[in-house]
Amino acid sequence: MSRRAEPQVADLVARARGGEPRAVARLISLVEDASPWLRDVMAALAPHTGHAQVVGITGSPGVGKSTTTNALVRELRAAGKRVGVLAVDPSSPFSGGALLGDRVRMADHALDPDVFIRSMASRGHLGGLAWTTPQALRVLDAAGFDVVVIETVGVGQSEVEIAALADTTLVLLAPGMGDGIQAAKAGILEIGDVYVVNKADRDGASAVSRDLRGMLALADRREGAWQPPIVKTVAQDGTGLDEVAEAIGRHHAWLAETGELRRRRARRAREEIEAIALEELRRRWGSVGSVERLDALADAVADGRRDPYAAADELLDG
Repeated sequence: MSRRAEPQVADLVARARGGEPRAVARLISLVEDASPWLRDVMAALAPHTGHAQVVGITGSPGVGKSTTTNALVRELRAAGKRVGVLAVDPSSPFSGGALLGDRVRMADHALDPDVFIRSMASRGHLGGLAWTTPQALRVLDAAGFDVVVIETVGVGQSEVEIAALADTTLVLLAPGMGDGIQAAKAGILEIGDVYVVNKADRDGASAVSRDLRGMLALADRREGAWQPPIVKTVAQDGTGLDEVAEAIGRHHAWLAETGELRRRRARRAREEIEAIALEELRRRWGSVGSVERLDALADAVADGRRDPYAAADELLDG
């Protein structure tokens, strides 16, 4: 099957690199469906990756992530950038489906051939992203997009996986969405490269900025480290988005100058490799023989005939 698919995969990659949206969409579908041809796809894409600037946008539900993404794409297009967007929506725990409605707020770019928007269902994956988001990012990177914007689901405490995937992480806050202590609990003070106080035309925006500035001042940052700026915006009418785009550019330049960009991308690749390897282990353990072996080891541990570490070693050795 893999050999028969090879010309098709090569053709899809060539068409995607030529700017054909249907080919890009088809490649991402192969990723999401865990296609038998996925290894061929990744092998064909690999030589063309590593060029896109990756911007992550995260924050609590209701802070205006989709509206901000839409306005940021407008700023990036004005600068002549080709932009890809991956918008991750939560999957229902009951039906298993997802609304995939983020693109509704990005209708302004529907007819722009240099903007590609793809909604992805999280499919129960925690951390604010879908499990296949890193591979979908590779597709857009190889397709020649200058900037890839990844919008997470509305995240809560500890759901900060975007920081490991993005070159620059934007953390959105808004008046009435919790105080500085809540922000610290959510872990966002550790992951943000640029902080955006959206809906700044509402009462309380200055207080949010003040609390955030005070909390950031407590962070232990080494000499020469990046100092995250705080930008006020009204994404609905685009106010302040030029400052956000400028802050993203400054951060990317800092990453390149200090070598941090290379370190972040190497760390990203390491985590991607680890995730794929662990998923492959789970798949192999799901075979009939492995399940029976695991059940036998579980019985031995439950009966006290073996400790769990020895059982795990035996399972891995097998």
